[in-house]
Amino acid sequence: MSLALSLPRARALSPVLPVVAVVALLALPVSPSGEGGAGPADALSALVVLYCAVRLLRQRRRPLSRTAAVVLGLPVVGLALAAVGASSPGAGITGLGRYLQVFVLVPAAVLLLIRDRSDFRLLAWSFVGLAGWQGAVGVHQFATGTGASYQGETIRAVGTFGPQDVMGMATVVSFGLVCAVGLALGRAPVRQRAIATACALGLLLPLALSFSRGAWIATAVACSAQLALAGVRRALTVGAVAVAAGIVLVGGFGVGSAMLQERVGSITRVADAPDQSVTDRYTMWAAATGMWRDRPLTGVGLKGFPENRDAHASVALSAGSDTDGAGAGFRRQPLLSPHNMYLLVLGEQGLVGLLGLAGGWLALLVCAVRGWARVRRAGAPGPDCALVACGLLLWQLTDFLYADIGGPSTVLTAVCLGLAAWWALVGGDGREEALAR
Repeated sequence: MSLALSLPRARALSPVLPVVAVVALLALPVSPSGEGGAGPADALSALVVLYCAVRLLRQRRRPLSRTAAVVLGLPVVGLALAAVGASSPGAGITGLGRYLQVFVLVPAAVLLLIRDRSDFRLLAWSFVGLAGWQGAVGVHQFATGTGASYQGETIRAVGTFGPQDVMGMATVVSFGLVCAVGLALGRAPVRQRAIATACALGLLLPLALSFSRGAWIATAVACSAQLALAGVRRALTVGAVAVAAGIVLVGGFGVGSAMLQERVGSITRVADAPDQSVTDRYTMWAAATGMWRDRPLTGVGLKGFPENRDAHASVALSAGSDTDGAGAGFRRQPLLSPHNMYLLVLGEQGLVGLLGLAGGWLALLVCAVRGWARVRRAGAPGPDCALVACGLLLWQLTDFLYADIGGPSTVLTAVCLGLAAWWALVGGDGREEALAR
């Protein structure tokens, strides 16, 4: 069976197609003068939420199960309290809208628009397609010296996101790689699994050229977990192929080998001999912790980290980070977040907010793994969906140790959570027909 035939029935006009359009919009170049705010994909995601609401009203059915409503609604209490405690009404409303978009509304809409595993796979393949495009742009940037600045050379692969969002391409490529690995390890026809394997191996190069240590670590954790869930024998086979591909790409062709070795080695030196970026990160982590100590339950309020940073940060914090290249001029970007989602939430929303958000994510992960165990025991179809969902969740939860929300690629995090939520709360429990049209 061909790949095209195995995808969702195009003639049925799957309701998940608007979500695919959101993913596709992230292929557009970001303006070099952009400030990292909302973009076309964010605007379309709002329309997707509206479309989902209208569709539910027309069908006159209960939108979410009780479990799904509780899990997805957990963050709302902490967000509301933090919005009330914000330094200004404008900051509270803006922050509340962004958090609701990323962690509540868009994930819920994606969950409700996915009808079955075919829709799930279509969305997963769209992640792979976007990753392939952004990765190709990133490799071209490295090869031609037109990327973002890294160690004095404009070689860092950032795709169409530009130097103002150096993590954008790394995030997109990582999501695509995790989806490709999950699809390759499923029970689809051989041709489809071969294409997914080729995509996964091809995405290793742009991921390496992103020079993003956090994305490397998160991808290694997610893909290792996927391989372990798929079985020891398959894990060893795929692992050997990945290592061989890495040796060929980096060792055989010399693709940035010296810089990659230095970057990989710096991961083990973050405590003994940290560079300035790591020192800044530690300092901002300490600042976020200090904010939490001042207001342990509700935090300093949404959008409150920049305003309270200097009162809690040590003199080791630099004035900002330098960005250059990839079509943009030299700029100094202020450090306005701790680059750790858990500490950002803890500092701005306190324990109430952190328990709501992290508790919901943990519940999704537990339900997703339980769904994987069910299909494995029963030998039922859908192990690829389980592996994709578990991998995406693990990647995001690991990456949140080194990053937080912000930039055009943030909307992809919302779609990722929606994918994982569908498997955890619907597909993994064998209740697809409950939300089917």
